[in-house]
Amino acid sequence: MKARVHVMLKNGVLDPQGEAVRHALGAMGFDGVNGVRQGKVIELDLADGTTEATVNEM
Repeated sequence: MKARVHVMLKNGVLDPQGEAVRHALGAMGFDGVNGVRQGKVIELDLADGTTEATVNEM
């Protein structure tokens, strides 16, 4: 079984990388983008038989 964990900054915390991406998109003509948040995705390869309770604890 695989699980994905999405790690993002909390709302209201300045995201300079996301702002740089938003600015670059605007420079390329994509003016409809109001905000960008950048984060990380961590993919876990879990052993067979891992319970849902264990996954929720992680």
